[in-house]
Amino acid sequence: MEHKKTLLIQNDLGLHGRAAAKIVELSRKYKSRLFFIKNGYGEVDGSNILSILTLSGSKGTEVDAKADGEDSLELLEELSRLFENKFGEGR
Repeated sequence: MEHKKTLLIQNDLGLHGRAAAKIVELSRKYKSRLFFIKNGYGEVDGSNILSILTLSGSKGTEVDAKADGEDSLELLEELSRLFENKFGEGR
């Protein structure tokens, strides 16, 4: 099953290496495939750190996350918490 959610990048450093690594680590815990879309253009693989970094997501940027698979809703819920918690950066 496919689910989608729009997420806001709230941390000061945006989607940098450590944040992308946390997303990849999270995505690998699930069977579902994760993709990101920025500004409606194409999809990047949410389980690949370099693909995530190509989004060039700075603070305040919205990205659409799409998960496809049997545990897609759970994946998006945990991903949403990761974004809301600013990837554990606290700023």
